This record gives sequence, structure tokens and C-alpha cells, in this order.
Amino acid sequence: MPEIKPFCALMPAPHLQSKVVTRPLENYGMGEAKLIASENSFSYLHLINPELENPYLRGTRQELIYKRIGDNLDHFIENEVLLKDALPAIYIYQVRHDGYTQTGIWTLTAIEDYLSGHIKKHETTVERRERLLADYLQQTGLDANPVLITYPSQEEIEVILRRYLIKDPILDFTYADGTLHKVWAIRHVEDIAKVIAVFSKMPCVYIADGHHRAASMAKTGLCRYFTTVYMNTEEVRILEYNRLVRDLGQISGTAFLDKVRSLFDVELCEVPVQPAQLHDIGMYFDGQWFQLRVKPEMFNASDPVEVLDVKILQDNILEPLLGIRDPRTDARITFEGGATPIAHLQKQVDHGLFAVAFTLFPVSVEQLIDVADSNGIMPPKSTWVEPKFLVGLLTNYFK
Repeated sequence: MPEIKPFCALMPAPHLQSKVVTRPLENYGMGEAKLIASENSFSYLHLINPELENPYLRGTRQELIYKRIGDNLDHFIENEVLLKDALPAIYIYQVRHDGYTQTGIWTLTAIEDYLSGHIKKHETTVERRERLLADYLQQTGLDANPVLITYPSQEEIEVILRRYLIKDPILDFTYADGTLHKVWAIRHVEDIAKVIAVFSKMPCVYIADGHHRAASMAKTGLCRYFTTVYMNTEEVRILEYNRLVRDLGQISGTAFLDKVRSLFDVELCEVPVQPAQLHDIGMYFDGQWFQLRVKPEMFNASDPVEVLDVKILQDNILEPLLGIRDPRTDARITFEGGATPIAHLQKQVDHGLFAVAFTLFPVSVEQLIDVADSNGIMPPKSTWVEPKFLVGLLTNYFK
């Protein structure tokens, strides 16, 4: 396991690659997304939400919205904005950003492997979001945002990748944010068979990012496969997921700080704290930075979830002191991925938008695997995983 297979991808015409490809809709404010759609008739946003281009669709039945997406897709294909690959392929995807280059296998994976547990997960999903994504997939047949899956490095896969990476890519462009994207196609029957065979021997693999997308595909029941990008554990990057809390709730500032000092070994710092090791937590409060060192008695070292700093922070500060019981639904807490500078967090506290900020050491890939192997669930927003995929690079159209 897992069972993978090649597919004939829809991809942007070479001269339109930078115009078609977009960030996911949730990465934009509605006003920004509407402006992009109005100025760029080639944007994949027209295949995600046609309300951006036609305000008269708002408030109408979902069937009309999905019909418009179908019309837009027909227009994109007829006018060769999107081209369908003539032969099925397993694709190699490479992204370069922030000085890092990450390479993986872009393919289809059997949903049965997700349902049977051969594809392991470490997060819970929200039913409402699952339903929305499942409805979109069921109505449009457009599977354009892959699930990121990680696995222990396999030399046989690396040999194939090295052989193709010296060739000219079939897709090569720089996105507006400066990220460089390349795609190669593995079409030779022998190479495809080799890749499939190597993956079939893996006892299990692990979702790194995209739990909702995987769950949504499983809900549709229309297609046996979903799009996935496999990157080995050396390629996947996990950054920290920091926290900002709007107010202290029912506790005073003095009492809060006294309680934190009673729980942790606390050191006042003159510079922003970006933790350099596990069990160090940074805290910015009342114009000062503090380093909180976790005491061994605060967690069960044999439990892969209890050992996580995000869990320790939740169980010792966020819930008992600040009253944040469910970080997924409490509007008082905000999360910032590791790509956001610490100075930005500090500035938001200084401006009074938040009362306190917490900085964390990133969860490791090994910790992620340990949690998944134990059938554990990480606290919400535990990992900021890179790469974050653009939409429209490769699409599996399964209708």
C-alpha cells in the first residue's frame, strides 16, 4: 500500500500558466478574489466560485452556481486555456521557495487506502467543511488541490526522480509570489510500473496536509481515486504554528504572569523568543518577552500527543488560565504559521489587538508519524506544513 495510478491531467496552456494558476480561494479576502477574477479571465478562480464574476448569482440555488462552473470549464477547454494530457502519466512536481527546493510524486491514490487506514492521519476534520468540499467535488468533478502525503525515503524512487529532473519540464513558471514551479511527466510504461510497485510495498503512508480534502473525496463516493503529492520525510517542511490571544478573560495580568511563573521555568528575555528546541515556549506579554521552559512532570513522555508543545500550552495555559477550551471555535485565539515574522506577532500585541502571543518550536515529521501510528490526534493548528499547493497546476477531472 498505497495503490497509486497515472492520470491524464488538465493543465494550463504553456503561455497562460502564470495566469491560470492561483492560490486557494480561502487564501484571499472576498474583495481581493473578486478583483483578481474581474481582471483575469483565465484565473482558475472562475472554476472555484463563479459568484466572483457575476454578483447576480449570489443567493441563487447551488445548481445554478455549479452549472456556471461547468460552463466556465467548457470554455477553458474549448479555448485551450486548459489542455488535457494525451497520455496518462505519473507527474514529478518541484517547487522552489524561500531558498528551499521540494520535490515529490503527483499521482492518484485509491480512496480505499484512506478508508482502510493505510493512509494514516493525525488531525480531526470539521463536518461542515467536509460537506462543502464534497459537494463541490461531486458537482464539478474537479480535483485540483492535492493532499500532501509523506513516506520514508525510498532509494528506488529517488533514482527515478534524478533521471527525470535532468530533462526539460512540461510545466515551468514563476508565480506572482516568486515561487518557482516545475512539472515533469513519467509516461514510460516501465517507469510507471516501477513507481507503482515501490509504493505498493510501503506498509503505510502519512497525511502531512490536506485532511479535509481526503475526507471530502471519501464522502463523494463518485471516484475511487483522489489527487495526491507524495514527498518523502526529508522533503516535507513543518514550521511552527504560533498563537495570539485577544484578551486574558477572567484573570488579571498580574495573576496570569504569577501563575505562568508557578508552572514553568520562566526567563525574561531582551530579544524576541523563537524557540530553538522542543519544550521551550516563547511568550510576549505586557511589552516583554519571556522564555517558558517546560518541566518534565508537566507531560507524559511516553504519549506522542502529550509530549507536543502545542498540547502542553493548551493544557496548562490556554484552557485553565485563559478559558480557551476549543481552539477550533473560540474567536479569542488566532493562529499564525511560521512563515509570519515574530515581529508581526509582537506588533499586534503592542497595538492592543491581542493581549499575549506564544511562539513554539515546530513539530517534527517524526512526531507527526508517532502520533499517526498511535492513532492519536494532534491539537488544532499544530503544524504549518510546506509546500502549500497552488490550484490549477494539475487537475484530475473525473466526471
